[in-house]
Amino acid sequence: MSAEEVRALVSAAGNDRLTWNTPLSEEHAARLIAACAPAPGARILDLGSGWGELLMRLVESAPGAAGDGVETDPAAVARGRKLAGERGLADRVRFHEVPAAEWTDDGYDLAVSIGSSHAWPGTTREALTTLAAAVRPGGRVLFGEGIWLKEPTPAALAGLGAEPGDFGSLLELIRLAESIGLRALQVTAADEREWDLFESEGPIGRGQRWALAHPDHPLHAEVTAEVDARRTGYYGGYRSSFTLAYLVLCI
Repeated sequence: MSAEEVRALVSAAGNDRLTWNTPLSEEHAARLIAACAPAPGARILDLGSGWGELLMRLVESAPGAAGDGVETDPAAVARGRKLAGERGLADRVRFHEVPAAEWTDDGYDLAVSIGSSHAWPGTTREALTTLAAAVRPGGRVLFGEGIWLKEPTPAALAGLGAEPGDFGSLLELIRLAESIGLRALQVTAADEREWDLFESEGPIGRGQRWALAHPDHPLHAEVTAEVDARRTGYYGGYRSSFTLAYLVLCI
């Protein structure tokens, strides 16, 4: 039971210091939204939406736009619904607590999936194929996926809990999208500062702050061990060799 409690303590959904559960700056997010360019009245889908910060900003950028956020984490869904209500978007952004792979609605103007390709039991190709099928002809896809910047070391693989073939290079990802009919309009990747801030504000930082505030808690040692393991995995493993690419694609 303590392992579940530790995960809950460091979870992203409960971390109010994280604007989004991905390495992303405000400036970078604004560029993604501008490249997606949702038109007034656009229908937007986010598969694996988390609490839907990017979805809500996309909806806010286009008068009359509406969005569906599909997410299995109940804590993230609850946070998303609360945020949507606070921002006057409850009637425009709807959250659905179902697996992304089970969502079948289509005809969207924009389909989004950031760091959620694991939601499909197959491969990155399956995720991209699903996104392409969800949008109308002339629509766009925003896809975020991990890539290697250089050949991964055993420490990098261990830090991510990844196998050598789980991720490819940026060019391989672009070519994969092209092979199913998706052409890149904009390609960017999270930089080291975005990653460092994400890790510092995310589970590592949240866990450390909790441990500092609760020195006598029965879970203090376990939370500290989790923080130390994550630090080793990032700073001693995948930092500088792995990142997240953001592809704005047209069909």
